Amino acid sequence: MATANPKLIFDLRKTVAKLKKGAPYQWGHMGACNCGNLAQEIIQISKAEIHRLAMQRSGDWSEQLVDYCPSSGMPMDLMITKLLDAGLDRDDLIHLEKLSDPKILALIPKDRRDKMKKNSLSDLIIYLETWTQLLENQWAASQAISIFDKEEKINVSEVLS
Repeated sequence: MATANPKLIFDLRKTVAKLKKGAPYQWGHMGACNCGNLAQEIIQISKAEIHRLAMQRSGDWSEQLVDYCPSSGMPMDLMITKLLDAGLDRDDLIHLEKLSDPKILALIPKDRRDKMKKNSLSDLIIYLETWTQLLENQWAASQAISIFDKEEKINVSEVLS
């Protein structure tokens, strides 16, 4: 699962907002599909450029993620590296393309979850919103633990001084 961080959460929110405002969505287009729309926000390049670079090698996002080699120098591998650097992992992206992460799906009501399709804009939006909320909760919890640890250390120091 992705490493929750404010920048990734912000990019997910921007992707959802953009899709809700009518951004191009086409599941079979490498730059306008599920992964392509998120990649546009994280990498800050156009859907056309993502598609052009991705077409230098065969396969959809899932296949190219399986073949990913960080040292290949291939444009698609460089894009994937940037997505991984943002806190995602390969499984996140494979799941995103198919709307299939069990942790995210478990948070979507069963009646809605059972009707989801990988190439549906409305289903992508629900998936991204749920994922964003999951990461926000994880990040907030990690911050509360960090603050608690710092406060506890301060209290211990005060007692000993």
